[in-house]
Amino acid sequence: MLTPRSGQPTPLITCILPAYNEADNLKEMVPLLCEILPKLSDRFEVLVVDDGSRDATEATVLALSERYPVSLLSLSRNFGKEAAMSAGLDYAEGDVVIIMDSDMQHPVEMLEVFYQRWLEGYDMIYGVRADRSDEGMVKRKLTRAFYHMLSKSADVEIQPDAGDFRMMDAKVVRALRSLSERKRMMKGLFAWVGFRSIGVPFKVNPRFSGETSFGIRRLSSLALTGITAFSSAPLRIWMFIGASVSLLAMSYAVIVVLSTLILGTDVPGWPTLVAGIGFLGGVQLLSVGVLGEYVARIFSEVKGRPVYLISDYRRPVQVEPKDDETQADSTSL
Repeated sequence: MLTPRSGQPTPLITCILPAYNEADNLKEMVPLLCEILPKLSDRFEVLVVDDGSRDATEATVLALSERYPVSLLSLSRNFGKEAAMSAGLDYAEGDVVIIMDSDMQHPVEMLEVFYQRWLEGYDMIYGVRADRSDEGMVKRKLTRAFYHMLSKSADVEIQPDAGDFRMMDAKVVRALRSLSERKRMMKGLFAWVGFRSIGVPFKVNPRFSGETSFGIRRLSSLALTGITAFSSAPLRIWMFIGASVSLLAMSYAVIVVLSTLILGTDVPGWPTLVAGIGFLGGVQLLSVGVLGEYVARIFSEVKGRPVYLISDYRRPVQVEPKDDETQADSTSL
């Protein structure tokens, strides 16, 4: 049952923006956020996580911090978006924490809807894409098939059209911080921690500037991480395949023995022998490859390396407010 939060003190809101080469987008995104967030609370901060950018992202954020309550968390190199979000969650101080993309594809006006759901008592509010018409048909089909398979084989249901655009209560953030795994699929972790959650449909905006760095290679790697992290179905599938192949092989052996005893020995058939060896060898190599992915994940976890490394952390510059400045300019943490 939901417990409304309308009577509680004004919360501190932290908005996390993972950024990789997003200098041009942040120039538009941060001022826009600082117009919307004061409508939710007069206590807010924007935390930009620079994921090893090679453009002027760092300089842009530092310049913005002179006018807006913007903090900069710089990673030592590009660790990927999942690690950048994890770093932002670790350093977020808000009672309410928001995660958004820096490319302005997530509409900031939806934050007011999210906040109302939080006031109603929900602990996690996530955006659900209303449509995927901007993606190719093949990608849409593969995405839906992947999440359907993952949800059926995993312990939790993962919404296929939900992304990283979400608002969370501080207790959800604390739960996420307690998870120590290194290879991460944040969408799965958001679903795994549970809490009272609700999806809100939204329409994705076009990128304001630049091109996405999340290509097929990274998507495939993330999908593989999701499968090995939340499901043991591939291991079970290949166990059944191995058992089926063994049963077929034994059945064929019985047929050969009976045929030899009844009809005598025929001239050996090389095509049959070669095909059988090739098939069994392929099944064995493929099953070893599936097992190898899980062993590689174990190896990565056992090494115990951190998810990310911080090279710099800068808080916003505190400036004296002027009469003609906007509310966003004069807001302090």
